[in-house]
Amino acid sequence: MRQSSVRAARLGFTLIELLVVIAIIAVLIGLLLPAVQKVREAAARSTCQNNCKQMGVALHAFESANLVFPKGCARSDMDNTDWGSSWKVYILSYIEQGPIADRWQHTLSSGYTNANNNVLVNNVTIKTYRCPSSIFADITAVENLGPGYRQMQTCYTGVAGASNDTTINSPANGPISGSGLLFPNSAVRITAITDGTSNTILVGEQSAHLRNASGVAVLGGAGRAIISQGPHGWTMGGSNTNAVPPNYGGDRSFNCSTTRYTINPTGRSDSAGEGTNNNTGNNIPYSSSHTGGANFVFGDGSVRFLTDSLPLLVLQQISNRDGGVTANLP
Repeated sequence: MRQSSVRAARLGFTLIELLVVIAIIAVLIGLLLPAVQKVREAAARSTCQNNCKQMGVALHAFESANLVFPKGCARSDMDNTDWGSSWKVYILSYIEQGPIADRWQHTLSSGYTNANNNVLVNNVTIKTYRCPSSIFADITAVENLGPGYRQMQTCYTGVAGASNDTTINSPANGPISGSGLLFPNSAVRITAITDGTSNTILVGEQSAHLRNASGVAVLGGAGRAIISQGPHGWTMGGSNTNAVPPNYGGDRSFNCSTTRYTINPTGRSDSAGEGTNNNTGNNIPYSSSHTGGANFVFGDGSVRFLTDSLPLLVLQQISNRDGGVTANLP
């Protein structure tokens, strides 16, 4: 009887044994979580690169059909009203968004206050335009379009050129270049990329906030993300004239960026003088939530991850289509 009692008592765990097991499990979880996070980020980065690839294919399909790349941002094509559409609208039919493209009206400020168009994109998310790692809200309210109107925040911007070239406006919201591939009223043929399509960037990722000198996120009005689409949405085009830089009469270049800063820079603010103000700076930098850099679409449709250690001069060189300089990329 005595031996049976001892054996019965030993069938359970002591408190110390239980605490040891819990501690071991906690250590294992602590070791596992970083690995899981790395796998998730790798998958998100791969999805982002696939988005870029789809945009590259779409932009080339547009160029093949029209003999020029789409306008980076423009007035409304049919009636010349201000605030027409962006390049993201022009390629919709090439990224399986035909139902929107087919019903889009290129009149009456097509990318801004056209009531028909606003309904088409209200609360609509287009996955190709969203990086899954982005810290931006997916859908946000858009200014001046009526109560309850909300539009997706996209994560990519057209590359207008570089801020140190010779074809630049110098408006109040930062310089606007016309030496890239997607700029106000652009109509660039692929043969015009004399620096080489594999050496010229077409679209850059812009999926993280500006960061001040302390690395703290800088937000625009009403807590919005500061990106090249500004507070008016990814459909927003350009204004004033049909001219191109340096003769472009507008002071804003929605959904396009002129390269003035490195990738993922710190020390920036919501500033008109720096070209990074919310409404909208023309020089908002390329950024991402991926570790160490951001994704870019090149003129040949390829996608590359460029590190944030890339020198500014090199980034500016590959932002221009015909600068006569072939940058040495790592």
